[in-house]
Amino acid sequence: MKKEFYSNGKLLLTGEYVVLDGAKALALPTKFGQSLVIEPATNFQIEWTSFDHDHSIWFNSIITFENIIQNKIYTEDSIAQKLVEILHEAYKLNPNFVKNAQGYKITTHLTFPKNWGLGTSSTLINNISEWLQIDAYTLLKNSFGGSGYDLACAKHNSAIVYQLINEKPIIHETPFHPTFSDKIHFVYLNKKQNSRTAIASYLSKQGKIEDVVQKINTITQTVLESKKANEFALALQQHEIEMSNVLEQQTIQEALFEDFDGVIKSLGAWGGDFVLAISKENPTQYFKNKGYPIIISYQDMIL
Repeated sequence: MKKEFYSNGKLLLTGEYVVLDGAKALALPTKFGQSLVIEPATNFQIEWTSFDHDHSIWFNSIITFENIIQNKIYTEDSIAQKLVEILHEAYKLNPNFVKNAQGYKITTHLTFPKNWGLGTSSTLINNISEWLQIDAYTLLKNSFGGSGYDLACAKHNSAIVYQLINEKPIIHETPFHPTFSDKIHFVYLNKKQNSRTAIASYLSKQGKIEDVVQKINTITQTVLESKKANEFALALQQHEIEMSNVLEQQTIQEALFEDFDGVIKSLGAWGGDFVLAISKENPTQYFKNKGYPIIISYQDMIL
């Protein structure tokens, strides 16, 4: 019997990095996401094909059940290696999908370019977890690591406030419909960041973080409650300053867009993927002139 699952992509508006230390993070599911289609097959193997947003194949492999059980090392193929690691951890949580099947034909379909950083991995983890009826956060912890906010976005169709308390995710759906959303755009920097590397770097630098967590919590609440664009922009600017001090890095606005008439905020790992820009005027031409042609409006990006 054919089964299909779908998960939302994600953007992290506040709380990047410090969400790992219990800060409240505001995260937004996107209109883009990824589907997973499972069909029965034979030969005790998985015929796996992954399609990008343009229907081109970006990954294709045959993975035997035995390789999943043994967690086979694929030295020549890092994508196959990671996929087998995920499936092996899933097998440990629910071995029946291997024990009680003849084989599978599995396809994944992204609705966004895979290099955009909107959650290729998190949507896959969540889809596999839904299919096998296992805990997605446990699967994430055992395979990729990270805070898990992206899994929460995969599951929820509204903005969420996400917090880790005693390493357990606390998720609150929250209404977030800024009246000034026409002034918000998302700009793709075309510099893919590895989340695991970024997290490791952050953890090596953190010192006394409790004060920063409290400040970020206050900023997150201000962002949620902002009725005016300038109040929202000021809160995001303050967030950038706080995190710049923690990470000992320039803000993205200082580094690349110092002459921008508005506020720019990093989303997720600093220096890559998307940034948020808020300004009175439409900033599309400004960013195109700077060499960043992918600018998406709030309405087109956020679910």
